[in-house]
Amino acid sequence: MSVPHISRRRMLLGAGAAGLAATGFASAANAARPLAQPTLMTGYVEVNNYSVGNVAKYELAGGGNVFDIGLIFAANINYDGQRAYLYNNPQVQAQLDAADVHIRPAQAKGIKILLSVLGNHQGAGFANFPDRAAAEAFADQLADVVNRYGLDGIDFDDEWSNYGANGTGQPNDFSFVYLLEALRSRIPDKLITLYFIGPTAERLSYGGVNAGDLLDYAWNPYYGTWGVPDVPGLGKPALAPAAIDIQGTSSSTAASLASRTVSQGYGVFNTYNLGSADASAYLSTVTRNLYGKATVYTG
Repeated sequence: MSVPHISRRRMLLGAGAAGLAATGFASAANAARPLAQPTLMTGYVEVNNYSVGNVAKYELAGGGNVFDIGLIFAANINYDGQRAYLYNNPQVQAQLDAADVHIRPAQAKGIKILLSVLGNHQGAGFANFPDRAAAEAFADQLADVVNRYGLDGIDFDDEWSNYGANGTGQPNDFSFVYLLEALRSRIPDKLITLYFIGPTAERLSYGGVNAGDLLDYAWNPYYGTWGVPDVPGLGKPALAPAAIDIQGTSSSTAASLASRTVSQGYGVFNTYNLGSADASAYLSTVTRNLYGKATVYTG
């Protein structure tokens, strides 16, 4: 059965104020940023140890959010012997169950909160669904968790899948595109993002459909480095070639990567490992180069 192609909701902020409004990022917090370089910043949070709500504790001097997208790291794609299924470990589930504490305050400031989904050594991954029906069944689960807990989207991270384990198949060319088509049809106005790694990142076109027509953003997964994700259909405003570990990348490297992001015209800056301690001094080395403003910790 043919499935109609559903294009991703365009999230390219270079369109200026109208583009910002269309994306849902046109909050008063972000309006303080110059539209000439509306770079977004992500914040992956290891919720086994920290609250994703920490992304809401940082502002730019003079007004504006530091983080635009907070990512709950991480749920898992598991395998029960017959099918892939979404698994939230107790720490992830606790964040979702207490959304009023961990999620809603950030969303109230205009920050998008996504659930990142990661392999779990069981053989199930985004690149080896055996057919469209299996991909659609998993998309149903993803859409359900987004809608049930009021999230702003899903992030795909194809690490630790261990393809072939437990009798699972090897990566195929159609799996991820089928999954994206199904998920986009179920959450047309939410974000879908890609951590550019693993077999999934090598299989981004199938049957005339490009993954970038269904994704909103993609980012480099290697912290402390510069690497442009090669995603057919995504341009510079939707890509983060720079990636830093807030607790592991030197401030000089972080500052340099921020400057390069601006000078080369990319629209996203990817960060990982935001903890509970005040990181405003470190983040200021980034935000001064991205936005010309220091970071303020509001606690």
